[in-house]
Amino acid sequence: MSVISKRASEISPSPTLAITAKAKQMKADGIDVISFGAGEPDFDTPDNIKMAAKHAIDIGFTKYTPTSGIPDLKVAICEKLKRDNGLDYTPKNILVSNGAKQCLYNVLQVITDPEDEIIIPKPYWVSYEEMVKLAGGKCVLLETEDFLLDPVVFEQAITPKTKTLLLASPSNPTGAVYTKDQLERIASICVKHNILVISDEIYEKLIYDGKHVSIASLNDDIKKLTIVVNGVSKSYSMTGWRIGYCAAEEEIISAASNLQDHSTSNPNSIAQMAAVEALTGGEETVKMMRIEFEKRRDIMVDLVNDIEGFNVEPPAGAFYLFVNVSSAKGFTGSVNFCSDLLEKALVACIPGAAFGADNYIRLSFATSEKNIREGLKRIKEFVENS
Repeated sequence: MSVISKRASEISPSPTLAITAKAKQMKADGIDVISFGAGEPDFDTPDNIKMAAKHAIDIGFTKYTPTSGIPDLKVAICEKLKRDNGLDYTPKNILVSNGAKQCLYNVLQVITDPEDEIIIPKPYWVSYEEMVKLAGGKCVLLETEDFLLDPVVFEQAITPKTKTLLLASPSNPTGAVYTKDQLERIASICVKHNILVISDEIYEKLIYDGKHVSIASLNDDIKKLTIVVNGVSKSYSMTGWRIGYCAAEEEIISAASNLQDHSTSNPNSIAQMAAVEALTGGEETVKMMRIEFEKRRDIMVDLVNDIEGFNVEPPAGAFYLFVNVSSAKGFTGSVNFCSDLLEKALVACIPGAAFGADNYIRLSFATSEKNIREGLKRIKEFVENS
């Protein structure tokens, strides 16, 4: 009898974290590795946010808080959702967790029964599939057109066991952003078939083309079916602070809060105070980051498309290029390709197989322009000499 449960043994390790860890170890060993694997902004957390955390320490705000988050932060989240997304929620509709990842995990655990079908458009963030497995659900992975879910394909995939649609806009890894018209078509199908929507909006403030629309904002019917997931990690360069939140009907939030009671309890008290400042202290640094990311995106797109066998369109949001490299010389799959890039070109990239798209690799432009130019020069030389 194995000491490891069947449930745990079926979970795959995160390829993004594995590649990043290997690249960091190589750097620590003195090897000049350039990493395009980062899933976090390379900017420092803004000073006003850091000062709020220091103040929390100074006044002794270092004890347990309510599991679901401090009242001030819940109010700030409600105000943010109203201001930015046109969504009316009260604090009882809000759960604050240890990052948006825990929100997603909690929600899937409390809404998913064994064999419930969760529809996930491809390509998808690496943890979605594993979280559904842990919740006992069944992933239904749907092909997309230009990385966006076709409403006709979506409705054809619905069965009596379909419970939830997991939708991300902007997307990791593709940067794809849904328009209001596209979301309205998807929402009408969800309302028609009474399907829940988990709307992952963590990259909402990093959009370069078009604008962000939350599917929950379209009408009251879809709002009742939607769990909005967001956080401060990407927008405010606070990845290590681990503050995410979700907004939904009180029944769902209450169940997810109960689950969090018996897993992690409250998120970090100091980080919660910092998050209040992030959500209420102005958006200047966010705008600055977005402008810089757009500049890097445009540089990277041009350099990538200059590599033989590489093809990418400018992403509308997030800070990744999802590059089709299937025509590159010597390509035998994204895992082998990325392994060779790291070992021979000293460039870390994430294989598309991790996201359900083996013909692609993900390159993050959350790094300096200098690194972008040098890293892509190395990749181009590697491809040309393969």
